[in-house]
Amino acid sequence: MDFSKLKLNSDGLLPVVTQDYSSNEVLMVAYMNKEAFNKTLETKKVHYFSRSRQCLWLKGETSGHYQELVSMALDCDNDTLLIKVKQNGVACHTGNYTCFYKDIDLESKDIIENNELQKKKENVFNIFEDVYNVILNRRDNPKEGSYTNYLFDKGIDKILKKVGEETAEVIIGAKNEGNEEVIYEISDLIYHLSVLMVEKDTSWEDICKELDSRR
Repeated sequence: MDFSKLKLNSDGLLPVVTQDYSSNEVLMVAYMNKEAFNKTLETKKVHYFSRSRQCLWLKGETSGHYQELVSMALDCDNDTLLIKVKQNGVACHTGNYTCFYKDIDLESKDIIENNELQKKKENVFNIFEDVYNVILNRRDNPKEGSYTNYLFDKGIDKILKKVGEETAEVIIGAKNEGNEEVIYEISDLIYHLSVLMVEKDTSWEDICKELDSRR
């Protein structure tokens, strides 16, 4: 891709809209110059041009909240770039998952900040990944007495047996009154599915991509 073919704004920059690849939620709007654009393609980690500091800006360099490049698309006039990323941590410096956490009430015109809602949304997928990473670490660094290592030691048949048992428990729990039991059983199932995913070298990113392709 030749950056010179893009239509830049009056400052010689390309506006960039950044989305979460799995949810399509808009995370932020920033700008790229040629160096940032090429660095992003080269490293697959998103770089921007900081207008306030007038320098190249690797997103997450200080916070660790890197954006891993998934896809790029140009609008019809070649003057705005849409990128989809895997967001590590949060996108906004305020600690919110997205920079767009302020809703405007169309009746009162008041600004409503959904800070806690955004943080909870960010935490949901982090929990899945955290559990997965703990299981992955147990596989690579076995710990004596670990139930997870017991499953890996027994092999795929034992893991599949537990997935089947936990699926049946979810069904039974769902037939009972209330949701307390089904929440507990689904949590057990997700844990055992995560063990299966690690065993089969399958990540949550793989699952999200497949689900995204079905939309």
